[in-house]
Amino acid sequence: MGPPSSLSPTTVPSPQTSPPSRKFTPTSTIIPLLPTQTARLYHHIHPSLILSLFYFSFSTLVANPVSTLYKLCLPLAALQGVYCVLCLPSAKGGVFARDAAGKRKGKHGERRKEGAGEWVGKIVPTILSLLLTLTLATPLLLVFLILFGAPLMTHFAHNLMCVTHMALLATMPLFYVYGVDTNMWREICSASLPWDGVWGGTVGTMVGAWLGAVPIPLDW
Repeated sequence: MGPPSSLSPTTVPSPQTSPPSRKFTPTSTIIPLLPTQTARLYHHIHPSLILSLFYFSFSTLVANPVSTLYKLCLPLAALQGVYCVLCLPSAKGGVFARDAAGKRKGKHGERRKEGAGEWVGKIVPTILSLLLTLTLATPLLLVFLILFGAPLMTHFAHNLMCVTHMALLATMPLFYVYGVDTNMWREICSASLPWDGVWGGTVGTMVGAWLGAVPIPLDW
């Protein structure tokens, strides 16, 4: 017999490296309310205040919609600002940057300075959110409103007041919570946010506006 043939080692094919996935994966989480009794209380009162604002202005709203909506812009913005300050964490950190129980150690003077700085850290993002709502969201919603069938050459004031109120209701809390983070706004535009009070208000505003416009062709 001849010499035993040497066994050749088994060739294992190298695994093929798959190309990196481009699938969009949302990373946002539910936005909790601030851990205070005031936040929990006002969170339930806020919708009733907004409904009351329009309920008591209904007769003048029907008679003169443009001027009535114009006068309601300021109180609506104020209510939305109070909701942001009292109930929501700001984009700069808010409750996520602090202990959830609000436990801080230090002297009384230091705590007083921290409290003053905390209020400044809430009011400034609120003002910035309002400015972004009026300068970015309102024109964009106006374009969408016209694309969905609103008149382009007439009723411009009506359309402008409509989208201003929609922007205040739908986007001002979003700007306050998420700022101008492109990743977060990508999730907002793709409707990938988890269901919470902020996102629920946005969806409710858009769905309500659509349902309000559906009966118009019926000419009731």
